[in-house]
Amino acid sequence: MPVYKAAIFDLDGVIADTARFHYLAWKKLADELGIYFDEKINERLKGIGRMESLEIILEKSPRIFSKEEKEFLAEKKNGYYKEMIEKITHQDLLPGAGELLCTLKDWGIKIALASASKNAPLVLKNLGIAGLFDYVVDAARIKKGKPDPEIFLVAAENLGINASECVGIEDSAAGIEAIKRAGMFAVGIGNPEVLKNADIVLRDLKDFREILKLFCGS
Repeated sequence: MPVYKAAIFDLDGVIADTARFHYLAWKKLADELGIYFDEKINERLKGIGRMESLEIILEKSPRIFSKEEKEFLAEKKNGYYKEMIEKITHQDLLPGAGELLCTLKDWGIKIALASASKNAPLVLKNLGIAGLFDYVVDAARIKKGKPDPEIFLVAAENLGINASECVGIEDSAAGIEAIKRAGMFAVGIGNPEVLKNADIVLRDLKDFREILKLFCGS
């Protein structure tokens, strides 16, 4: 098995359960608009950007919203989300995430974050792990969302590592597709049926030693 040189992580649902805050923020906005929104619809939002998520939610609305109104609504949702994530701490890291990141750092493996969230730097800061990352992709500068591979390719380029020598770690089908299209090894975190296109799938990062094997050749 090849020894990889970099790990590129998604954030929500992989490192921390910030996805629940996104759901609650979208739910609050949808309720205010009188639009039906539940966890099943929320599954469609995984791995995609804010405006794309809003378009999915507005599918249930009988009215048409202008570009300006959509921008206002997206910012309103973001305000709700930022209020919620201000309260997160190191204790909100998902099991195994901290151990995996620290071990990779100790081994000299390059680490990047490829999250569609424009609030990712704030989340990393509040989680107390910002210093473990060599590069964090600026989601605002990414033109094409997942499943397009752009965000992962940008991460690899800024790490100075060939895409074929990178491991991407994601919890969404769109994210796994983006990793594969980037030419990287794909690790899925979550449901094997949803993430069937990943090279390996782990239920969570408590099994992080399976990922470490990719970097030590054993």
